Amino acid sequence: MPEQRWRSAAGRHLPFALVLGVAALGFLRIVQYHWRQGAVLIGVALLVAALLRVLVTDEQAGLIAIRGRSVDALLYSGLGFAVIAVAMTIIGGPLDR
Repeated sequence: MPEQRWRSAAGRHLPFALVLGVAALGFLRIVQYHWRQGAVLIGVALLVAALLRVLVTDEQAGLIAIRGRSVDALLYSGLGFAVIAVAMTIIGGPLDR
């Protein structure tokens, strides 16, 4: 019966809701003037999307399935690592905290 859970409308969007929740936490931290933590959380949300895209089927992936599984995983993880790397390596300037 575990397959039945994924057939419901809410179950199909559960992976997207998880990614959206982590990204929302990131935006909340940015609004609270902790831009570096927020950017890292957004990068983590992209890495979670990549992991979920690899682990679940196309039907289960819901809204995180855009292209093929391998292309989605590659692009989500690449952008996630890039966002985290940029956030962690910026030093100085008016945004340094």
